[in-house]
Amino acid sequence: MDTNKENDSEPAIRHNARSIKGNRETVRETKMNENEMKKNVKETRDAAVVTGAGRGIGRAIAVKLAEKGCDVVINYSSGKTAAEETAKLCEERGAKTVIVQGNVAEPEDCSRIIDAAKEAFGRIDILVNNAGITRDNILMRMTEKDFQDVIDVDMTGVFNMMKAAAPVMIRKRYGRIINIASVSGIMGNPGQTNYSAAKAGVIGMTKAYAREVASRNITVNAVAPGMVKTDMTDAMPEKAVQSMISQIPAGRIGTPQDIAGAVAFLADRDTSYITGHTICVDGGMCM
Repeated sequence: MDTNKENDSEPAIRHNARSIKGNRETVRETKMNENEMKKNVKETRDAAVVTGAGRGIGRAIAVKLAEKGCDVVINYSSGKTAAEETAKLCEERGAKTVIVQGNVAEPEDCSRIIDAAKEAFGRIDILVNNAGITRDNILMRMTEKDFQDVIDVDMTGVFNMMKAAAPVMIRKRYGRIINIASVSGIMGNPGQTNYSAAKAGVIGMTKAYAREVASRNITVNAVAPGMVKTDMTDAMPEKAVQSMISQIPAGRIGTPQDIAGAVAFLADRDTSYITGHTICVDGGMCM
């Protein structure tokens, strides 16, 4: 009887072996499909739109995204030669580029920038709202025009660009939006009531819009630069520069590349679970 029981169990053993083999084949096939998907994603270059990309932080961001394998739409308001130089730097890194002049304070210009991206690349994966201006003065001497001009470009311009890109990203159910804010929008800064108000507004918009589109695999984050080396800081007296550096725990002024690195991190496809946040790139000023 014992022998018969052993014989009776042989079909079950063979069946289980076939099931295990079948499961292994399924797992192997699934892994092959996943690898193929990753390969396809890797072979498809992301398309990025960077506003205010002619020089400074915007140029550094555009070049960094090109290094990361993105094609780039380079927007500028004035200074076509500088924008062409940015395009050249991006193309040297293997990117295809499109240069589009436009004022982000004008909704029609924003729509034109987005249309240029769609026509050139058929997609918009990354939007970096970097364009901005300053009109510094103490509040009692600041004109209404200087206040409104900064609000129109630095805050309303972000709204205009996000709204223009929304149909593309929502339809595709994918996007990475990075808004360039400032520590001035967190701490406030004397002589920059308009700029501080605009950048604080950008941070608020970032949080609100992140909640609206999170379920569609679209992330919306902000980067808040601290003191960054620019043409303005280069023209400052050394004593004034050193005084400002003394307030930075890191002991140095930031570079446009510091900001670009944070933007590239947030623009990556692997950062899909970070949204609605503001990353301060300020050497510790805001901590």
